[in-house]
Amino acid sequence: MMRQYELVERVTRYNPNIDEALLNKAYVYAMQKHGEQKRASGDPYFSHPLEVAAILTNMKVDDATIAVALLHDTIEDTDATRTEIDTVFGEEIGKLVDGLTKIKRLDLVSRKAKQAENFRKLLLAIADDVRVLLVKLADRLHNMRTLQHMPEHKRARIAEETMDIYAPLAGRMGMHDMREELEDISFKTLNPDAYETIAERLREQRESNANLIEEIEEVLTNRLQERGMAALVKGREKRPYSIFRKMQNKSLGFEQLSDIYGFRVTVGTVEACYRVLGIIHTEWPTVPGRFKDYISTPKSNDYQSIHTTIVGPSRQRVELQIRTIAMDQLAEYGIAAHALYKEGDIERGGRNIAQLSEESKAYEWLRRTIDLLAEGDTPEEFLENTKLELFHDQVFCFTPKGRLIALPRGATPIDFAYAVHTGIGNTCVGCKIDGKIMPLVTELRNGDEVEIIRSQAQTPPPAWESIAVTGKARAAIRRATRESIRKQYGALGEHILKRAFSRADKPYSEDILVPALEDHSQASVADLLASVGRGDISAQSILKSAHPDYQDDRVAHLPPAQDEGWFDLEKGAGLKFRIPVAAFTTSDQPDDVIDGLAIALPIRGLSGDIPVAFAPNGGAVPGDRIVGILTPLEGLTIYPIQSPALKEFDDQGERWVDVRWDIDVDNPERFPARLTVSAANEPGSLAAIAQIIGDNGGNIDNLKMMRKAPDFHQMLIDLEVWDLKHLNRIINQLRAKSNVSNVVRVNG
Repeated sequence: MMRQYELVERVTRYNPNIDEALLNKAYVYAMQKHGEQKRASGDPYFSHPLEVAAILTNMKVDDATIAVALLHDTIEDTDATRTEIDTVFGEEIGKLVDGLTKIKRLDLVSRKAKQAENFRKLLLAIADDVRVLLVKLADRLHNMRTLQHMPEHKRARIAEETMDIYAPLAGRMGMHDMREELEDISFKTLNPDAYETIAERLREQRESNANLIEEIEEVLTNRLQERGMAALVKGREKRPYSIFRKMQNKSLGFEQLSDIYGFRVTVGTVEACYRVLGIIHTEWPTVPGRFKDYISTPKSNDYQSIHTTIVGPSRQRVELQIRTIAMDQLAEYGIAAHALYKEGDIERGGRNIAQLSEESKAYEWLRRTIDLLAEGDTPEEFLENTKLELFHDQVFCFTPKGRLIALPRGATPIDFAYAVHTGIGNTCVGCKIDGKIMPLVTELRNGDEVEIIRSQAQTPPPAWESIAVTGKARAAIRRATRESIRKQYGALGEHILKRAFSRADKPYSEDILVPALEDHSQASVADLLASVGRGDISAQSILKSAHPDYQDDRVAHLPPAQDEGWFDLEKGAGLKFRIPVAAFTTSDQPDDVIDGLAIALPIRGLSGDIPVAFAPNGGAVPGDRIVGILTPLEGLTIYPIQSPALKEFDDQGERWVDVRWDIDVDNPERFPARLTVSAANEPGSLAAIAQIIGDNGGNIDNLKMMRKAPDFHQMLIDLEVWDLKHLNRIINQLRAKSNVSNVVRVNG
């Protein structure tokens, strides 16, 4: 177990301005609090926070983070309290320890809903201060290193949690070495047979290629020195999980892998990186398709390096990574390698965190992920979308102005549009890729220049959600869809309320609806209107809330008998009448009274602001007398007045809505109708029927044929026609055919 002075010495090596008193105090406090506690291995419990602190010293973090590492289990596992830690060490350290305590209590491998909500809490905790994330990842790494001491039934759960959450999170933060170690230990626990098989093959390869790594290191170093380049060449064998994943992804056997060894060439400057690349490519042949330049286009987690594969010494394929010393530090320690606490400028607090968010694209990704929490996703959706972004490799595309956009592999122009800005995604109607108009479902490739074609009249279709890959795009599409539906129901609710208020001879305005909000537990007038449109709240209840003096006595208030157009209808009190214009003065005439009658609610095809659908069996066409039936959560369904299905709603008068056709002559639309046709079962009869429909401008949407007798069959034809006159013309011409015995319009 590391001694107190050893810990101080490790921090002093990279931070001469160490706050030695703080570290000594944290060391002693944690050791006293944990006392005689033991870990599952039998070691003193205090050895765990000490090892976590040691891991963090390799990342060269600040004194406060080291102190938090020593204290991170005190609130959870001892009698220490947040108040006590605030008093002894200050609020900053107290807040960090408390954040880690809350994370420890989360169960990230449980039923999906609970796991998702806990994952949200995890990201919220680490978003406030990146040091919480660093301590948590170091804590998880040491726990994985000692996983063999845990009961067997717990190992798989912890390994699964690590593979699903913590290893990908470390990777997205740029901490590749930590990610690889976490993955390897998890792989060994979850799939021990595969791990041992690959490990054994690596041992055999190592024996047959003895000293190969040293030989290649020496050859590369000498060749670069001959050209005047001082470089450090370091080779290593790839880890078992990295090999296993490549075998799985590319369906390869172990013998087919040619790049089991990787080499890093570290130089002083960016210019030197490209000089080394030139030397290596002129000395040895390259493997086509195996070159990537992450220096000019860094990954979203800040990773920078040049990757190339050559056929090097001994005719072996050699995978090379060429980078500067700073890039190598960043590749190893990721977000921790940023100059958050520089020598001579060690400041704690928000300013440095703000600086980090500007310097680090990885931290920017984390903040963006947190922003999705406020966009209305369910926890399950958030977990799914975040895991998608954690695991996907990336492609790099450009806007026409040269801005680099990093996206998960498999992303489409829809994802690109939302990555640029949510408003651009919501108004996207098309795209150009490298100057060519392409479908929005096109999978983007590295280097594509994408231009988004927009229209302010566009609303993203719900089907886009199944096309989009990124969580941001999916969340925005769901949100836009919900808002569009809400607006439709709101427009319908407003129509219904205006009619109800005018029939009751009561004034209507949005201000009048405010008293009804509390009565019906609604947050805003818009929510209230949408609820009325969905059928959740009746217009009569709103009317009573807005006008407490209103009495719904269901009696028609008739004007004096001498008024033109009215008769003695005392026995007709239960009937609903349209109100003559004489019942209103010029000043109080409602907006929906035209030419002396209270008009019906207008509709227009299947579009507009109101959710409208036609009756499922038969539909309706302009020229039919129609009625609307209000269905909660669906909107209005339009039936022709002769439809037998309307009998079901005889005792539900509050659901009936007067509607009329509102046809745009300049933009005609087709409407659904259904026919039953009985025709002779002879060659050419179907073709003759289809020709009549086609010659008359009708469109067959669906056709079902049912044999009824040897000589006749019956067809059920779904048509699209312009209006009733158009439909009747088709019916009459079909009836005139000699091989057609009967044509009947179906009204569902």
